Amino acid sequence: MTETPGGTPVIPTVDTSAPDPVLAAMPFDRALAELQSVVGRLETGGLPLEGSIELYERGVALHEHCARLLSGAELRVQRLVEQAGGTLRTVDLSPDDGDGI
Repeated sequence: MTETPGGTPVIPTVDTSAPDPVLAAMPFDRALAELQSVVGRLETGGLPLEGSIELYERGVALHEHCARLLSGAELRVQRLVEQAGGTLRTVDLSPDDGDGI
């Protein structure tokens, strides 16, 4: 790690403002599979700190990409339903809904 002239450590940063063109073109299923792999590797542990941070950053980017794709898909479905004269209502399918199904 480098230091400023006053002796303060300089922490390198990663430029996340530039989109990753490979990630931007990645389909949802592949991005989700990679995200699951990243989470599994982080949960297993045993990585050096810098490697863990880089892997975590990749996971964040994958999560954001998946969220954008899901939002876009939801908007497309909503528009299709509205064009057909219906209304879109969401159904909670979480296992903790307490209905015993």
